[in-house]
Amino acid sequence: MFNQLEIISEEQIKKLNNLREFLSNLKTACIAYSGGVDSTLVATIAFEQLRDQSLAITGVSAALASQLLNEARLQAKWIGIKHIEIETFELEDESYSNNPKERCFACKRELHKHTTIISQKLNYKHVLDGVNLDDLGDYRPGINAAKDAGVISPLAILKFSKQDIRDISKSLCLPWWDKPAQPCLSSRFPYGYEITQKRLKMIEEAEEYIKNFGIKEVRVRCQGTSARIEIPKDEIKTFINLYNRDELIKFFFKLGFKSASLDLEGLVSGKLNR
Repeated sequence: MFNQLEIISEEQIKKLNNLREFLSNLKTACIAYSGGVDSTLVATIAFEQLRDQSLAITGVSAALASQLLNEARLQAKWIGIKHIEIETFELEDESYSNNPKERCFACKRELHKHTTIISQKLNYKHVLDGVNLDDLGDYRPGINAAKDAGVISPLAILKFSKQDIRDISKSLCLPWWDKPAQPCLSSRFPYGYEITQKRLKMIEEAEEYIKNFGIKEVRVRCQGTSARIEIPKDEIKTFINLYNRDELIKFFFKLGFKSASLDLEGLVSGKLNR
């Protein structure tokens, strides 16, 4: 069992115990596992309760940054859970690549087409994800695709907020408890702007360049051939003092951008939904 080593509220202790009981009663489970804080908590407690009857599955495509895939691998190894990677082909689906407002529905539909097949083939009775209570109040069409596939969201069912997940993860000494949210690379494009493997690679390399300055959380929004850099507002001054303007422009131009700018508002999750 993963021991609780830091203090959390009585309500959060109750939620953790409820999660343990909920997952134990499932007997077997596959977890749609991205390596984010949410799905990793589900994977951690599933492994604690079910051991070899639990399995973490990561969908791999150009929309998943290589760094995040490596982190998912390391975290799964740290937990001890069996981990497999499956290739997904959402970019071949125009209802994804054309980037409509419901793009995430097509993404989760593709992912859970594979998780469902794997769970049945390997005799796992349930597929779980990391959707939490806060997610239900956001615009997330992928949640409907997961429901259509019969996926269970234990964190949402048991009313875990995002803060609960971080607090409980920290109390269990999970090293990634404060890991920034990292939505897929496709979220960097405005709706209606076609998503291609080349454009996703441009975004991935541009964000890695910014992270090399010690910025943990960054979004490079792509609008046409323009790149707009978003970093947390309290890190903007530090970044301005560190980066070399000519080198950054040269690097971004080499990637294929025609212009690059820094968003002075700072990083705002889901900004393109405006």
